[in-house]
Amino acid sequence: MRPNLLILGGTTEASSLALRVARMEVDATLSYAGRVARPMEQPIPTRSGGFGGVEGLAAYLRERAVTHLVDATHPFAARISANAVEAARIAGVPLVALVRPPWTPVDGDDWRHAVDMNAAREYLGTDRKTVFLAIGRQDLAAFAGSPHRYLLRVVEPPMERFPLDDYTAVVARGPFDVDSDRRLLEEHGVEVVVSKNAGGDGARAKLDAARALGLPVVMIDRPPMPPRHEVATVDDVIDWLAHSGTERGV
Repeated sequence: MRPNLLILGGTTEASSLALRVARMEVDATLSYAGRVARPMEQPIPTRSGGFGGVEGLAAYLRERAVTHLVDATHPFAARISANAVEAARIAGVPLVALVRPPWTPVDGDDWRHAVDMNAAREYLGTDRKTVFLAIGRQDLAAFAGSPHRYLLRVVEPPMERFPLDDYTAVVARGPFDVDSDRRLLEEHGVEVVVSKNAGGDGARAKLDAARALGLPVVMIDRPPMPPRHEVATVDDVIDWLAHSGTERGV
């Protein structure tokens, strides 16, 4: 039976996987969460929006005869990842998570680890600072009402005001390089960077720029995930496809 793959995406790794499977004899669909109005064009069919929780995703897997499920969502997309594990179990579909390795500090880095958004806010204290808040728009409310001035970087122009008292939003799409991120931090007088530990190369430049400027970084640790099979590269996913669900003739 011809494999039919569902990729839960929104990351660079998901796009790389889509390009790879487009060259193979594999039917595949890339699913976006729907938070970006104009996602990048892909070489395979796409869908946008949620599934309706665990039961909705399980129903989709059964109705579309999906043979393999790949969770290539953001490392902080804890809810959809947990839903994927349970839905795959219900539908009897093999699942693998394509997880980019987390960033680790190197010589010259000044990192303070935070277990969640609230802890990161506590690290900032009450003395007013200019903060590069590199966490995405979904978690900005955790920093509402604080005394700091925030620099934000967003993929698309905001349709409404963010829940922060004092901020500047820069519209830009990565990947970014160290020189441009260093100029960004200098031009806005940034004193501290707050970042999720997303991993990967596309957003690491801000950390290298912070190191070059001697700025501290509040690094938010990844949320816990349910037990699941994880791999780190697209090649690993292709190998998994070749060895999982072999009764389907992958």
